Amino acid sequence: MSEIRAAITAIEAFLPEYRLTNQELGKMVDTSDEWIMQRVGIKERRILKGGLATSDMMAEAAKKLLEKTHTSPDEIDFVLAATNTPDMWFPATACIVCDKLGIRNAWGYDLLAACSGFIYALETVSKFVESGRYRKVLLLAGDKMSAITDYTDRTTCPLFGDAATALLIEPVTEDVGVIDHLFRVDGVGRRYLHLQGGGSLYPASHDTISKRMHYTHQDGKMVFKYAVSNMADVAVEMMKRHQISPDDLAWLVPHQANLRIIDAVSRRMGLTTEKVMINIEKYGNTTAATIPLCLYEWIPRLKKGDKLILAAFGGGFTWGAMYLKWAY
Repeated sequence: MSEIRAAITAIEAFLPEYRLTNQELGKMVDTSDEWIMQRVGIKERRILKGGLATSDMMAEAAKKLLEKTHTSPDEIDFVLAATNTPDMWFPATACIVCDKLGIRNAWGYDLLAACSGFIYALETVSKFVESGRYRKVLLLAGDKMSAITDYTDRTTCPLFGDAATALLIEPVTEDVGVIDHLFRVDGVGRRYLHLQGGGSLYPASHDTISKRMHYTHQDGKMVFKYAVSNMADVAVEMMKRHQISPDDLAWLVPHQANLRIIDAVSRRMGLTTEKVMINIEKYGNTTAATIPLCLYEWIPRLKKGDKLILAAFGGGFTWGAMYLKWAY
């Protein structure tokens, strides 16, 4: 019997219509287009308006995915939602999306691993598929980062945007799909990248609100330092494990947090810019959605069998790399 692998067989995305430009941010805080472009490489980011939430974006992306693949909601076995911005602490956003789509024969939950959420979730659902028990898995990845962004903080408000993606993961027996992963977490980053308010340590109160503890806090210098070294280390190690040369690799698909981080990682891997998926200028850091959003935009340029390395780094610190061969 052939080995079962999990493969991405379709991707859809939802992007809010509203574009928040650097020029508009410059009217809100002391910043400029030149300052933002030099430091992070972001020109604009999408912002979800109208009282909508993460589940609304995920549901729209998933609805398009099901229609495109002619998949009935009843065929979905398992739903996993990678997000840092759930609609509420419970029920899980995956449950809310199931209700909105009429998915009744599946089970699921949320996975929170900051900006590494997508690759962690992809490896998780891959194991369910490889078990042979699950035929159609819905993997959701998205965030409404504008809900936890402090638009009075010039150091963080230019970074984040809103978006969601939906992927269909299915079993294959060909030499494609998810092949390997190398993940790490050390906890050191809890000091440098976090949202303190609202959890069991600092429940919501007048004090946490007045101290603006319900917004993302980041020590940019420390995050940059750890991200460059750790993300590059696991990506290079993945190339060595599978004897992949820069010429062999079709694409590096990095988390879109900072253009300088992406450039540093690709140089360590010996890659030219032409082999790196980059769309940070248009969308900013959409956390769990950045990597699948790249894949979605690059579909016309991907070929079956292309070797891809996905690499991410996020709060925790969490980080990792995945190696897969494109399935269609």
